Amino acid sequence: MKNKKLLIVILTLSCCFPTGLFSQQKFRVVSYNVENLFDTNDDPAKDDSEFLPDGKRYWTYKRYANKLNNLARVIAVAGEWDIPAIVGLYEVENEKVMDDFTKRSPLKNQKYRYVMTNSEDARGIDVAMMYQRDQFKYLYHRSYRIRFPANPSRKTRDILHVTGCVMSGDTLDVFLCHFPSRRGGEVRSEPDRMYAASVVRSKVDSLFQIRRNANILIMGDFNDEPGNKSIYDVLRAKPYSVNMKSGDLCNLFYPYQKKQNTGTYKFGREWNMLDQIIVSVNLLNKKQQFHVLPETATIFTPSFIVTEDKVNGGKRPFKTYHGVKHEGGFSDHFPILLDFEVYFSDK
Repeated sequence: MKNKKLLIVILTLSCCFPTGLFSQQKFRVVSYNVENLFDTNDDPAKDDSEFLPDGKRYWTYKRYANKLNNLARVIAVAGEWDIPAIVGLYEVENEKVMDDFTKRSPLKNQKYRYVMTNSEDARGIDVAMMYQRDQFKYLYHRSYRIRFPANPSRKTRDILHVTGCVMSGDTLDVFLCHFPSRRGGEVRSEPDRMYAASVVRSKVDSLFQIRRNANILIMGDFNDEPGNKSIYDVLRAKPYSVNMKSGDLCNLFYPYQKKQNTGTYKFGREWNMLDQIIVSVNLLNKKQQFHVLPETATIFTPSFIVTEDKVNGGKRPFKTYHGVKHEGGFSDHFPILLDFEVYFSDK
């Protein structure tokens, strides 16, 4: 344990971006559940039969390539004038998919690098993070496997923990999460999400023991609302309060839970705020060279990823599949984004 802590300290001190207060830059983070981003090849070890050319969804290479192009468009537009520094992706099958996305889609000119998990999830879906090397200096990453004490046979996605440096020289720890689904009912499945949240909280607490003012960013599809027990009570990610202290976590998407007809995922007529970005409270300090702009926490809904909900009324995400019907859209979730400011030397 002592050796692990020493390694983290050494890596933290190895950041080599120059420091100073001469330039200012926006550092945008995007989090996106991309709805079953499978390739067209059979993996005998995983239950991916639906997403094969001869499978239930007739998942052909043409449909696959179209989805990659669609998702690349979302990422590019989400960056506005600058491509996002970090992009968290959920429901990604494997490294081939990430290679295709970063090297063979319209994103290829952006030269994204990525890291991802290799989970035991039965369907083979994983969590990945893309990053721009000129904005985020990668140091190391680690996956945390979820072993449910009450249900050891259940498999789910690993938690991805990535550590790197931003241009100010500050260390940033990113946790990317795709908590267990609500399949079988929200109440019945809640203990599994609470346990996943406890794993994340324990890793966060370990970082705070090493660095009291650790810069922590937690994002993903939590399959729970900001006010549910897994997020509010176990992870202890709360809405902003002036009484927050070092070691607290602030859920910047908590306010969306109180808005009607608003969310990132629509189930029937009901909107759910399942996708969230959470930060350590010290990142709200605008006196720091690297800090968050909380007012930029946004559900990203450009018109081209939204469509009419002809069954339930109103609008909904323009999906890849609606049931088993291929719509040829983007995802069943809306992405979310958040901006930071970073001050650095331009020498």
